Amino acid sequence: MAERRNIEKISEADFVQCNDLASDAVGGKIIFATDEWFAPAANLLKREQPQFIASAFTEFGKWMDGWETRRKRTPGHDWCIVQLGVPGLVFGFDVDTSFFTGNYAPHVSIQAACLETPLDFCLEGDRTGMAASDSEWAAVEKLNSHAWLELVPVSPLQPGYSDSCHNYFRVHSARVTHLRINMFPDGGIARLRVYGVGERDWLSEAAQQEVDLVALTNGGVCLGFSDAHFGHPRNMIGLGVASSMADGWETARRLDRPHKLQLDQEGVLQVSGSEWAVFRFGHKGVISHIEIDTRHFKGNAPDSCILEACLLTPEEEAQFLPTRRLRPHYSHVFLEAELRPHDAVSHIRLVIAPDGGVSRLRVWGATANYRRPTAWNH
Repeated sequence: MAERRNIEKISEADFVQCNDLASDAVGGKIIFATDEWFAPAANLLKREQPQFIASAFTEFGKWMDGWETRRKRTPGHDWCIVQLGVPGLVFGFDVDTSFFTGNYAPHVSIQAACLETPLDFCLEGDRTGMAASDSEWAAVEKLNSHAWLELVPVSPLQPGYSDSCHNYFRVHSARVTHLRINMFPDGGIARLRVYGVGERDWLSEAAQQEVDLVALTNGGVCLGFSDAHFGHPRNMIGLGVASSMADGWETARRLDRPHKLQLDQEGVLQVSGSEWAVFRFGHKGVISHIEIDTRHFKGNAPDSCILEACLLTPEEEAQFLPTRRLRPHYSHVFLEAELRPHDAVSHIRLVIAPDGGVSRLRVWGATANYRRPTAWNH
């Protein structure tokens, strides 16, 4: 029998500021699904928000932007296995039933495991209208997933109307690499968001080796921000280069902008307001250089930025990078000689003025002795 953990279902969740460790944008994938008749399980991990097209049908029935199984007429229930794109600590789930109103799964449970040995099977291609094959069943049975740790016990889901589609579950886990999503007995789920923080084996890192301290894959996480009207700041610590403006941080236009803009003696816009985002590093470190990339933000890049850094406590926070002008659609690299003298830091705050968008933030440096928090404190 799988071990159970206490879980809390809530209407609003602070853990949604964490990173989605299962998104296909960070390499998450489905490696097994019992049935995918109406819609494939891979849709669960799509970064984009679910959509509904009333006129869309396939040869198997109504097209749905999620995972939907056939109406079950045999013993058992449907389930799938998710391989996280970024292994780490999980603090909460959003089981999103958007647009599944008369066909949503009535109950769900979630189990977890940490499998350090890579698995050599996954599902590929469009699997609409398919069910697990005998060979897929044989392969997945070796995982004994029915005995994995139960993070979310069997819990009711709400229908996919706009005011009820987000089903939040707060949990606390050790390191997780794979999840088993059980729907009881069948039906549909639009998206699965797995909110947490990546965890890296820092003990295996060579001394003085430079790493991106704030990267999602290295355990970086956004703790707070002033505005995220068009895009969340956590996008800045994502993988690779941004694919579009939607893959970066973008604020609304500030309403307190002067009627006529003026420059100071250093060519920086004189504005009264600014926007900010705070990040915690995956590991404390001594910063050597920083990259601020405004790629894709051609008519809406910030005019300037400031970077502030601190070690753990707000009282120790100090301005780290003097005001610097930013250019549209450009990768700005600030080398160690431009940074003010500093010791190891664990948090950083990016301040942009007056508003606008940034696609990526990279903070390169060498790690220092540090124990990162294992609970979500926000």
